[in-house]
Amino acid sequence: MKKINILVSWLMSALLLVACTKTEFTDTSFVDRGEAPSELSAMFEITQDNTGLVTITPNGVGAVTYDIYYGDGNNTPAKVVAGKNTTHVYQEGVYPVKIIGYSVSGKKTEVTKQLTVTFRAPENLEVTVTVDPANNYKVNVSATALYETNFKVYFGVSPTETPVTFLEGQTVSNVYAATGTYQVKVIAFSGGAATTQRIVPVTIVDPILLPLTFESPTINYNWFNFDGGNVTIVANPQSNGINTSSKVAKMVKNAGQPWGGSFLTLSSNIDFSANKIFRMKVYSPRVGAKVLFKVENSANPGQNFEKEVLTTRANAWEDLVIDYRAINVANNYNRIVLIFDNGTMGNGSANFTWLFDDIRLVNTLPLELPLDFEAGASTYPWFNFDGGTATVVANPVSGGINTSGSVGKMVKNAGQVWGGSFLTLSSPMNFSTNKVFRMKVYSPRVGAKVLLKVENSSNPGQNYEKEVTTSIANAWEDLVFDYSGINASNTYDRIVLIFELGTMGDGSANFTFYFDDIRLTNTFPLQLPLNFEYPITYGWFDFDGGNATVVANPSVAGINTSAKVVKMVKNAGQVWGGSFLTLDGPINFALSRALRMKVYSPRAGAKVLLKVENSANPGQNFEREVVIPNGNAWQELSFDFTGINTANPYDRIVIIFDLGVMGDGSPNFTYYFDDIRLN
Repeated sequence: MKKINILVSWLMSALLLVACTKTEFTDTSFVDRGEAPSELSAMFEITQDNTGLVTITPNGVGAVTYDIYYGDGNNTPAKVVAGKNTTHVYQEGVYPVKIIGYSVSGKKTEVTKQLTVTFRAPENLEVTVTVDPANNYKVNVSATALYETNFKVYFGVSPTETPVTFLEGQTVSNVYAATGTYQVKVIAFSGGAATTQRIVPVTIVDPILLPLTFESPTINYNWFNFDGGNVTIVANPQSNGINTSSKVAKMVKNAGQPWGGSFLTLSSNIDFSANKIFRMKVYSPRVGAKVLFKVENSANPGQNFEKEVLTTRANAWEDLVIDYRAINVANNYNRIVLIFDNGTMGNGSANFTWLFDDIRLVNTLPLELPLDFEAGASTYPWFNFDGGTATVVANPVSGGINTSGSVGKMVKNAGQVWGGSFLTLSSPMNFSTNKVFRMKVYSPRVGAKVLLKVENSSNPGQNYEKEVTTSIANAWEDLVFDYSGINASNTYDRIVLIFELGTMGDGSANFTFYFDDIRLTNTFPLQLPLNFEYPITYGWFDFDGGNATVVANPSVAGINTSAKVVKMVKNAGQVWGGSFLTLDGPINFALSRALRMKVYSPRAGAKVLLKVENSANPGQNFEREVVIPNGNAWQELSFDFTGINTANPYDRIVIIFDLGVMGDGSPNFTYYFDDIRLN
């Protein structure tokens, strides 16, 4: 056994010695005998995003490295190891790509492969063409697409126009010179020859929208006329006053139906969300013409709203106000309907011809005459001074001549004897034709003084004022202020009211007044009270020897210091000789059943009869006769009409002095009278 172990150890040592012996190999002739690469080729991978990026992967038998010449003019080759690749960006085109393959021995083989780079046409081209909301003649164009490099747009204005280039994300615009339909062409470019295009028609129109000025030469103001109404757009025949625009609308109401008019359908619904006050300038042939302004839903005319107002001026422009605050804004309205003098048949004459212009919506009522105080207290910012306090309140005495909902209230507190209030209007008052102020007043007593003054708010030194006195207590009366002497060349935009100028107020009921319906007119009313101060002809009708004329007061003294009075001369004729005056309307005996009149007689004991009649039926009458107690002095007489039948209308006053005695026209039969009023 021991011998066997020794033998094994010896054999292992021998093997170890053999394994550690160094062997050298110096024969490299097999390299020199290697062949040049063969079967050279290349694989071209072109990305499909039109970037021109190409991946080149060379292949060949026996090649270990490659030189790649891209063929686009770049003479520096790319070095590529076998199994790898190179990338290069090309423009669209055909390129000779040269590939040189090198073997391990350094031998090379060269081959040229043709590379064709073609871009794909842009896809999913989306073109957006919109009319600019601020300019109806301007369009904005933008576009998006896949595989595009840029866009060009032709706006369709000319066959030879130069396109505008833009990129995705940009917006380009064009302003057209005229209305019409234009073909907007957008071309998407790929970076190569392939393109994609879209043509989008766009129509440029002038939409019919508020405000309506009728000045646009391109808008078709297509009024639809019905039942006798006829609207046309004409050159402004009355370019003056508040309207010097070039074009206006003309409405002629011909025979047809009493509701004849015209309507205009707008391009979109009227927005009443914020503005609910219509304004429209109107030139009317007469005062009091009715103007109905209506809006409708053209798809459902049952959805409508209308208001009717009256013209207050004749043969002059005025800016009418149509209050639409009660309109149902949940409905849609896109049609405007106009009817002048609804209920009256037109005849196509000048009396049925109106002009109108500048129809627009605003959000505030103008502060201008007439003032009726119905628009809410906040609309009337009275400025109070020196004890006067004016507010707008609910009418505390709705009856008689004033049944309106709201009125002005003036409380004169302690402060100054001139305490009052003023209101500045939105625009100056127009005294060119109207010079008579009217104002309804409710006074706690007869004889209260009411001063109405107008001023220039920028120059209060330009002003004019008139003071009158109340003739009725605790009832509405319509006071008249004669402004015929005003300098109409000045500007007046402020109204000042002072009650009882010269007397200190105390804020009590005795110094509390109400007023309403302040307006300008061009006529003086012929009604009670009669003070004969107005510059008008008082049409006294004389009969049977009586003769009444308005003259200067011959005795400005005592209880009558007025400028004008009536002189009655009783001539020979009949013992009932006298005169009568027909008023503009019936006397309101609901206020009082007593009349008062100031009289100046040449002698004591003369009699005066005051009679009232219905001018349409003189058999309906009532009279009272009183004795004049004193001679050669003014005195105020009272006539008790307690027994009068107030169901009858009485609009005529008859005066007879010394009934039953024949006059002779002498001073002994010459009388004066003044200030006829209800007590």
